Amino acid sequence: QVQLVESGGGLVQAGGSLRLSCAASGRAFSGYRMGWFRQVPGKEREFVATISWSGLTTYYADSVKGRFTISRDNDKNTVLQQMNSLKPEDTAVYYCAAGSGSYLSTLGYAYWGQGTQVTVPS
Repeated sequence: QVQLVESGGGLVQAGGSLRLSCAASGRAFSGYRMGWFRQVPGKEREFVATISWSGLTTYYADSVKGRFTISRDNDKNTVLQQMNSLKPEDTAVYYCAAGSGSYLSTLGYAYWGQGTQVTVPS
């Protein structure tokens, strides 16, 4: 029902910034809560940020609070994640997700993108 494609990842020096984009297909995008997760090899996929259907409610993991900002444009079927003051520990594959369940768990999201790599060298 919904296809998600992430872009915007890359290699950024510590302290730098970049913006991830998630392009979604179809009108149904506007009806879903959107989230960003990240994963490193050998570890569980972890919650990063989420935004409600309306865009009025956001929630962030403590590890990124104050540095990352999630936003969405339902007319453009796009969700963004601005990442500032990047740290080496932010290195991961970042996934865009759409769902309507628990926003802190991967189980709450029914659709996932393929992921985009973010690398912040030490």
